[in-house]
Amino acid sequence: MKRFSNYSELTGYMDRLGLFHMDLSLARMEAFRDARGLSGVETVHVVGTNGKGSTTTFFCSLARAHGLKVGTFTSPHFVSPRERIQVNRRMLTEAAWVDLANEVMAVPGGEDLTYFEFQTCLAMIAFERAGVDLAVMEAGLGGRFDATNVFRPGLTLFTPIGMDHEQILGPTLGDIARDKAGAIHEGGVAMTGPQEPEAMVRLQERAEQVHARLVYSVDAAGPVDPARLGLKGIHQTVNARLALAGWRWYAAGRSIPTDRVIEAFGLESAFLPGRFQRVELDDREIILDGAHNAHALKALNAALDADGIRPGRVVFACLRDKTLTDMLPLIRTLTDGPILIPAMEGERASDNHALASAIGERASASESLEAALKSGPQTDGPTLVCGSLYLLSEFYILYPRFLTA
Repeated sequence: MKRFSNYSELTGYMDRLGLFHMDLSLARMEAFRDARGLSGVETVHVVGTNGKGSTTTFFCSLARAHGLKVGTFTSPHFVSPRERIQVNRRMLTEAAWVDLANEVMAVPGGEDLTYFEFQTCLAMIAFERAGVDLAVMEAGLGGRFDATNVFRPGLTLFTPIGMDHEQILGPTLGDIARDKAGAIHEGGVAMTGPQEPEAMVRLQERAEQVHARLVYSVDAAGPVDPARLGLKGIHQTVNARLALAGWRWYAAGRSIPTDRVIEAFGLESAFLPGRFQRVELDDREIILDGAHNAHALKALNAALDADGIRPGRVVFACLRDKTLTDMLPLIRTLTDGPILIPAMEGERASDNHALASAIGERASASESLEAALKSGPQTDGPTLVCGSLYLLSEFYILYPRFLTA
């Protein structure tokens, strides 16, 4: 049995597993669960294409504001894998990660887990040890075969489902929604925010098939005030309303008293980096947003318009598996100024020269994010950095102070 003596050994092992290595099957996770025993921690599962991290953050903030001890499992991370697993918004120590990883490896089948599966198992053991009242688990990709779907949740929340990962989940919105709908469990309860009709039909079909209850967030909570949200942007009202509706449903089923004043505090105190985050850097305003597909770029455009913000320039990069057809016109409308395309680290990064050419004459390639931020003439309006959470990761590696509130 492999054992880790320090955090460096552990991260080296996880790197060798491969961040983007995927094998869509629950067989390894089910074998691990059966060998170790199902964790007794109650879970809420967050599934969708856009807004999973924000909805998770709002829900956890609401639960914490009402006195619950909450574990969260999210992805991807920006600087350290430790960001993915938190208890009451605090990362675990490196020593705790090593101890937990050794427990995972001691379970039969632990050595067979993929990168994401390994961390999912580590998270659930961590939450069990910490004695959390509730674990909120964000799906990584898809739903039916996502590693997080091996734990039977008390509630499943569906954020907007859109076109993304078509090469893996299927070429149409219906295919993608069908896969994500697979996260609805037999006799379970799922709640959804607004969806495209094709996606909503798939959720309804799955709920009927497995005799689950599908609840609509608009029926469980009224509109929220965008000015009173910790995460900015008009699109966050949808995520916050889903989280609020989910929290009220969850609390009511467990006789947890809720309070409107405390709810407002929970929504207002939520924080998640890289979601319409406005920072000051070298006397320039930078807006950081992880918009990484057409749906998210539309939401970003709407958020900028709602706040009367017109970026002076945009720094954009994305992964090469993104479908650019619907994204290109949205990228061009983000600014009237230059669009800088930095070379991004990683084997899945798009070719920045080819991307600049596809965007058009206002776009130009830069050798790095740091060079893009420092190059070009001064312009009116903030600099918008968007297109990929992995691009934002490079920003936070350069300026880690912006990772926390």
